[in-house]
Amino acid sequence: MVIFDLDNVLLDCESIDEIAKLKNLKEEISEITKKAMEGELDFESSIKKRVKLLKGIPIKDIKSLAKKLPLMNGAKETIEELKARGCKVVTITGGFDIVAEEIKKKLGIDYVVSNKLHVKNGVLTGEVSGPLVKGSKYDVLCKLLKKENISFDECIAVGDGANDMPILEAVKVGIAFNAKPIVKKIADVVINEKDLRKIIPIVDNVNNKDLEILEKELDKVIDKKTKYEKKKAILIKERNKFNSKARKYRKIRNELNRKVQENLKLALDYREKRDKINEKVKKYKNLRSEFIEKSKKLKWDPINREKRKIMAEIKRIENKIETGVLSIQKENELIEKVGELGKKLKKIRKNEKIKEEAHKLKNKAKECHEKVLTLAKKSQEYHEKMLKHFKKVDKLREKADDAHKRFVKYKKEADKKHEEIEKIMSKINKINKKIRKLKDERERIIKSFQNKKEFIEKRRAKKIYQKFKRGKKLTTDELLLIQKHDII
Repeated sequence: MVIFDLDNVLLDCESIDEIAKLKNLKEEISEITKKAMEGELDFESSIKKRVKLLKGIPIKDIKSLAKKLPLMNGAKETIEELKARGCKVVTITGGFDIVAEEIKKKLGIDYVVSNKLHVKNGVLTGEVSGPLVKGSKYDVLCKLLKKENISFDECIAVGDGANDMPILEAVKVGIAFNAKPIVKKIADVVINEKDLRKIIPIVDNVNNKDLEILEKELDKVIDKKTKYEKKKAILIKERNKFNSKARKYRKIRNELNRKVQENLKLALDYREKRDKINEKVKKYKNLRSEFIEKSKKLKWDPINREKRKIMAEIKRIENKIETGVLSIQKENELIEKVGELGKKLKKIRKNEKIKEEAHKLKNKAKECHEKVLTLAKKSQEYHEKMLKHFKKVDKLREKADDAHKRFVKYKKEADKKHEEIEKIMSKINKINKKIRKLKDERERIIKSFQNKKEFIEKRRAKKIYQKFKRGKKLTTDELLLIQKHDII
C-alpha cells in the first residue's frame, strides 16, 4: 500500500490556499498553513481558523476550482505504475472532500480520507468536521490497515508536512517529498524534485529488496518447519511406542481383573455353600445337644438280670396255685407274693422302656453327630476352596494393580509426548501461516513485476499504434506487440 498526502504531493498546490483566493484571503490563510505544516501550530486549531475565514464562499465555485487544480508532475503516471504493480493507493489528507473526491476520480485512487466542509444555502458555513480535525493521520491509517489486513511493513508513505510525520515514521519507507526541514529529518528517503515519478524506483527497490529478504526468510522458515516436522515424527514414534505398551498393560490388567471377578465369584459361591452347610451343622449340633440332654434326663437302672427269674418265679407260683392243694392262707401268701413280684417286674419293664428311649435318643444324637461330622468336613472343603480362590484373587489383584500402574505410567508418558506433539503442531501451524503469508507476498511482488512489464509493454504498444496511425512503417516485432495487447 502507498499512502499519499494530497496538497503539494498529488496536487502541485495547497488547495485551501487556492480556495482562499476566491475570497482574496490567500496570504492570511497561507501564513496559518505554513505554521501548521512546520509544526508551529496544532492542526485542529489551524484548520478551524482557516475554514472560518472561508465562510460565505459558494460551493459551486469550489467544485469548479477542484477540477482545475494542477496535479503534481508525474502524478497520473505514478499512480498508474503503482496500480500496475498491484499496489493499493490511498490518500489521507487534512484537506477537503470536494477536492479529494475529484482527485480520486481523476487518478483512480483506491481510498480517500478527508475532512468535510459544511455548506448551507449553497455557501460555506465556516465549519469543518471529519476524522482529521481532531484525529491524526496515523489513527486513520491504523483503522484502514486493520480493515485491509495489511501491516505497516507493507506500506510506503509520501508526505510533506508535520501532520504526515507519524505515518512516515511508522511505515516501512517514509518519503519526504519537497518537504519541510522538520519532516526531512525523520524520513527514510528525501525527494527534492517536483516529480512524483521519482518514487517508482524507490518502490521497485523496496520490492526487490523485499523479494530477496522474503526468499531468505522463506527458506529459513521452511528449514525451521522441517526441523519441527522431524522432531514431531520422533515424538509420534515415541508416543506410539508408549501407547502400544499402555494398550498391552491395559489388556493384561483387564484380563487379570476378569480373572479376579471370576475367582471372586467362585470364592463367594463356596462361601455361600459353606455358610449354608454351617447352618445345617448348627442345626444338627443343636439337635444332637437336645437329644443328649433328653437322654441325660431319663433315669434308669442298669440291666436287671432278675427279670427272667421273677417271671419264672411268678409262673411257678401261679402254676402251684392252680395245680396244688393249698390252704387259703398259703394261697393268699402266694398270691401276695405274685403281686409283689408283679410290681417288681412292672418296675423292671418301665426301666426297660426308659432305657430303650434313652438308647433311641443316643442313636439320634449319634446320627446328628455323624451328620455334623460329614457336613463339617464338607464345610471345611468349601472353606478351603473359598480361601484358595480368595488367595488367588489377592494375587491376581496384586498383578492387576501392577499392570494398572504400568498402564498409567506409559499412558502418562504417551500423553506427555502427545502434549509435546501438540505444542510442535501449534508451532508448525503458525509457521504454515507465516509460509502462506510469505508466499502470498512473494507472489504479489512477482506479480507486480509481471504487471510492470505488461504495463510498460502496453504503453509502448499504444505509442507504436500512434506511429502506425501516422503512416509510419512498423517492424514485425512492433506488429506482434500491438496484436498481443489487442490495440488495433
